[in-house]
Parts: sequence; C-alpha cells; structure tokens
Amino acid sequence: MPTRWYQGKVTAIKDLTAETKQFSVEIQNEEDVFDFLPGQFVTFDLPVSDKRLNRWRSYSIANHPDQSNTLEFCIVRSADGLATKYLFEEATVGTMMKFKGPDGGFVLPKDLYKEIVFICTGTGIAPFRSMLNHIKARNLDFQRVNLIFGTRYDYTILYEEELKEMKAVFPQFDYSIALSRQNTGQYHHGYVHDIYQAQFKEVDANRHFYLCGWSSMIDEAVSNLIVRMGYAPNQIHYELYG
Repeated sequence: MPTRWYQGKVTAIKDLTAETKQFSVEIQNEEDVFDFLPGQFVTFDLPVSDKRLNRWRSYSIANHPDQSNTLEFCIVRSADGLATKYLFEEATVGTMMKFKGPDGGFVLPKDLYKEIVFICTGTGIAPFRSMLNHIKARNLDFQRVNLIFGTRYDYTILYEEELKEMKAVFPQFDYSIALSRQNTGQYHHGYVHDIYQAQFKEVDANRHFYLCGWSSMIDEAVSNLIVRMGYAPNQIHYELYG
C-alpha cells in the first residue's frame, strides 16, 4: 500500500517555555477523520534540505483523538537543528506542512487492570499528554496512572496546569516533577530515576513502565528497572528521541 501524505495548515503557535512551542496543525481537504492511537507520531517533510533524510522529522502527537482533524505537537528548539530552526523562525499561522502517518506502537495497554507509570523528560511528555487526555475523555479506569516528569528548572515545566486538573478529576492519577538544576522546595531536586526507584521498588507484575525522552535517560531507566529493581523486560516500553 503506497504511503499516504497529508497536507496540514498551522492554525496556532503557542509558547510553552522560552525554547518550547506547541504547534496546532489542521489537516486540509480530508472528508475522513484522521484516526490515530494516543502515543503515535507523524513524520513531516519540511522544506529544509534537498535530501530526504534531512527533511523528514518525526514528532509525537500531543493531543488525544477527538475527531477534530487538528493535531498538536510539543517541540523544543535545537540549537543546531535545521527542522526547529525552520519551525521556530519561518513557520507561522497559515504555513502549510506535508506529513505522513500515524505510526508507532508506543500506545496504551488494553488491559485496564494494569498500573501505568509514565516516565519522561522535556518534550517526551508529548505522547503521555495524548494518553492522559484520552484516559480522561474516555474515563478509562486503569488501576493506577502515574507520571514522572523531569526537567532542569521550574520555568521549563510543561503542562503542569493540565496535570493538576487531571489529578483533581481522576483519583487514580498522580504525578511527580523532578528538577535537576534547581532546588525550589516544591519539587523533587534531582532526576526522575530517584523518584521511580523510591516509589516502585516493590515489584508488581501488573505494573508497566512507559519511557519517553533522550536515549541516555531511557538506557539508565531500563537498566535500573530490570537489573537493579527486578522488573521483567516485557513490563518496559519506550520511545527514543536520539
């Protein structure tokens, strides 16, 4: 089956932090609903190079499937990145973007009896935002849902108000925030690894960990969870950023 490409138009750009933006892209000229699973991603073909591999960039969808045909993406600026230079300096409301997808198997389990632990750093929160809003919209009664988010400073925390709202209406949900370079007294001072090793040291066969972020964080987390803590490999799921 040939690859299907879509045309999308940027309808909104929102500053989340000084270096992170949320882009809303509305799919154009499609009668059918663009269907995807929370946690999946799409691949953009951006006008930044003559070479395909330099033009293609994959980003997780940050909103849940709501039949709107509008997709949201949480993107941090990379100092040397051709793609983010284009997105942050040239793309505006009205810019057209070509993309394909959705792709990826980093999705929620079907078994509602499971406890889920999301672990992420930076914009790795994007697929988990999609999953959390889907859980809330569908009122999915998982045993427990936990999110551990790591960043450097309190002014780089993403979607905290949404996490507070989720906790207020969904009693099975809780979240923790780790700041690696700032000690505010309000959040954990350190890394995400400190939190899950303390909270989930007692192994539970129904507990599954979902990891999203840079490869260094994921490598350390996988090693900790399997080698040091004793979880089974099939309880660990991850999405790499590089």
